[in-house]
Amino acid sequence: MRMYEKGLLIVLSGPSGVGKGTVRKEIFSHENANLHYSISITTRKPREGEIDGVDYFFKTNEEFEKMIENNELLEYAQYVGNYYGTPISYVRKCLDEGKDILLEIEVQGAMKVKNAFPEGLFIFLAPPSLGELKNRIINRGTESDELIANRMNVAKEELEMMELYDYVVENDKVEYACERIKSIITAEHLKKDRVKHRYKKLIEGDK
Repeated sequence: MRMYEKGLLIVLSGPSGVGKGTVRKEIFSHENANLHYSISITTRKPREGEIDGVDYFFKTNEEFEKMIENNELLEYAQYVGNYYGTPISYVRKCLDEGKDILLEIEVQGAMKVKNAFPEGLFIFLAPPSLGELKNRIINRGTESDELIANRMNVAKEELEMMELYDYVVENDKVEYACERIKSIITAEHLKKDRVKHRYKKLIEGDK
């Protein structure tokens, strides 16, 4: 654990259907003691195979709005009729302990986090094409034609926002996307501004 430096806040987002959840699960399927996942809260219904407290915290609208009133969320947004949000306490605790924490959130939420934590690492997960993105949404089998059309319209707007991110990773194959993301995180930890204080202490110690 790198206790000499604060943890890195990593935000992974992109259009609905791009595979954010699948990529996140693949990243965490490999042991990494210093990378932690911040579970988001949502008011949407669980999809098949999703587990409360593992994939999301599933809440009612009333419960979610109470958390908003109590300032318990780092960010929140409404997306296609549902609330999504990030609990603030767990995020701050991990960062202060020198742990890296990954948020997998919608684009609206990512922009709110960027305002609160501009020093974070923002990664946009992009589809190989809009056609492929539509196929992935259709293959879920959980959305109506109208909802699919809505998601595609929103996706086009979100793709234009990738210029606000630090990195863009194409999710052509899940394993390739994961390797690219891991490489980005490694490179961020080697940035001069994050390590120079350590070497200044070494130099001062030799005097």
